[in-house]
Amino acid sequence: MVANSDTGYAHPGGLPEAFAAFATRRYGWSPDPGRMMMLPDVMRGVSEILRIVTERGDGVVINTPVYPPFFAHIADVERRIVASPLAVTPDGYRLDLDRLESDFAAGARAYLLCNPHNPTGLVLRRDELAAIAELAERYQVRVLIDEIHAPLTYAGVAHIPFGSLDAPAARSAVTMVSASKAWNLAGLKCALLVVGEDAWADAQRSTEDVFWSAGLPGVVANQAAFEAGEPWLDALLDALDGNRRLVARLLAEQLPDVGFHLPDATYLAWLDLRAYGLGDDPARALIERGRVALSDGPAFGPEGRGFARLNLASSPERLTEVVRRMATALR
Repeated sequence: MVANSDTGYAHPGGLPEAFAAFATRRYGWSPDPGRMMMLPDVMRGVSEILRIVTERGDGVVINTPVYPPFFAHIADVERRIVASPLAVTPDGYRLDLDRLESDFAAGARAYLLCNPHNPTGLVLRRDELAAIAELAERYQVRVLIDEIHAPLTYAGVAHIPFGSLDAPAARSAVTMVSASKAWNLAGLKCALLVVGEDAWADAQRSTEDVFWSAGLPGVVANQAAFEAGEPWLDALLDALDGNRRLVARLLAEQLPDVGFHLPDATYLAWLDLRAYGLGDDPARALIERGRVALSDGPAFGPEGRGFARLNLASSPERLTEVVRRMATALR
C-alpha cells in the first residue's frame, strides 16, 4: 500500500467476496456479498443497527457475563439493557432458553447475541440457534449477532452462523464479522455487516460516516486474511488448543479451586476465583500481589463478580509463569 501510495479512503474492494468464500469453506455458509457493508469495527455496527431497528428506551437482551462494550454501546444509543444470564452447569455455561423467552416476552425489541461467546467460549448448537430464531419470530425481536470469534472455533466444535438458518428471524438478522480477533488486526479498523435479505433496507439507512470510518489498511488486511490466511489460522488454533489445555492442567495442579472449563472457541479463559476470597474483583488482587494483569470480571456484568478473564494468546512459557504467579499470590 505504501509503495503504491495507496493510503486514501477505504473502499471494500474484494473484501465481501473474500469473506463469503471464507464462510463457505469454514462454515458451509454462502452469504451474499451484495448485502455486506464495510464498518470500522463490530461495535460501531451494533450501535448503528440498534439506532435503526429500535427506539429510545427499547430493551436489548444480552447474555451475561458478556463483552463489556455491549453495556456501554447499548447505553450510548439510549436503549435499555436486559440481562439474560447464561445458565451454569457442571459442564460449563449453556444458553438458558427459558430465561431468554421470558425476557423476549417481557417486551424486549432486540437481541444482541455473542456467538462464539466472550468471555465463556460457549458455541451454540444448531438446535439452540433454531430455538432462538423461533422465539425471535414469535415475539418480534430483531437479532443482531457478533460472530467476531467464529474463526477461532476449535476442532470438534461447529460454528453455525445464525444467518445460515432457514428462518424468518435469520432473514431479518444482521451479523457483524471481522478478521480482527483471529488475525490480531483490530487496530487497523475494519469489519463487515452481513445482512439478511429482509434487513437490507434497514442497513442502507445507516449514515455515511459509518462506511467511511473504516481504515484502508484494515480492509486490505481483512481481505488478505480471509483469502490467504487460513494456513496461519489453522496453526494458530493448534497452538491455542495446546495453550487452553496447558492452563487447565496447571490450574488443576497449582490452583485446584479455580473454576475453569475449556472454551469451545476464542483465546479466552474465564476463571472462577470465588473460592479464594478475593472479593468481587480478584484481578485487582492478582495484579497487586502477583503482577499478573487479567481482565476484571465485574466489567462483564454482575455474573462476573469473583471472576477474571485470562488471554490465552501467548507463549506456553508465559502462561506457565502467569499461573505460577497466580498461585504464589493466592498462597
